[in-house]
Amino acid sequence: MSLSPELLLHGYSIGIFPMAEHRDDPELFWVDPKFRGVFPLDGFHISRSLARRIRNSGFEVSIDQHFAGVVDGCADRTDTWINAELRGLYLDLHQSGHAHSLEVWEENQLVGGVYGVVLGAAFFGESMFSRRTDASKVALAYLVDRLRQTGFRLFDTQFLTAHLASLGAIEIPRNQYRRELEEAINASADFTAAIAQSADGVIQRITQTS
Repeated sequence: MSLSPELLLHGYSIGIFPMAEHRDDPELFWVDPKFRGVFPLDGFHISRSLARRIRNSGFEVSIDQHFAGVVDGCADRTDTWINAELRGLYLDLHQSGHAHSLEVWEENQLVGGVYGVVLGAAFFGESMFSRRTDASKVALAYLVDRLRQTGFRLFDTQFLTAHLASLGAIEIPRNQYRRELEEAINASADFTAAIAQSADGVIQRITQTS
């Protein structure tokens, strides 16, 4: 199937998302998991080692500074579901304000990040990558803090992996997910709002509620 940005957003709004079998497969298919991975925004787990990494890594964090670079970093692996059509669609959504990235930098080099699609107060996390130890975990911590501070209600991770579960993600049944999705997309949030995100502030806010 061939998708337009509008059809892609409609899919997200009803609880489905597209994937390709691999990078070179031109075909896309819709996915509707029986159980959905989500990150409770008050349940992110920061271990002592991750807190030290956030404080002492020297990483710098930005948003929407290199969206294409984050998507390409996520696709830069042997097995990826991001084909050329999906890459183009995400770039289109970014241009229209419906997709955002959070970047992790080390000495002006992009070393990690995460990106996703936004509808209302729902953030659909698509993928993340890391070129340095814990860079993707740092990205997720900053992302959760940003989503909480800017009014988001739902952080969808699509599937639950052991890595995400170790950080606090859970699975919920499809019907529960759709109820939470409907509430979230009918609310408002502002991913790009100006907020303070110092390393100590991120750690303090998350550990107070997790």
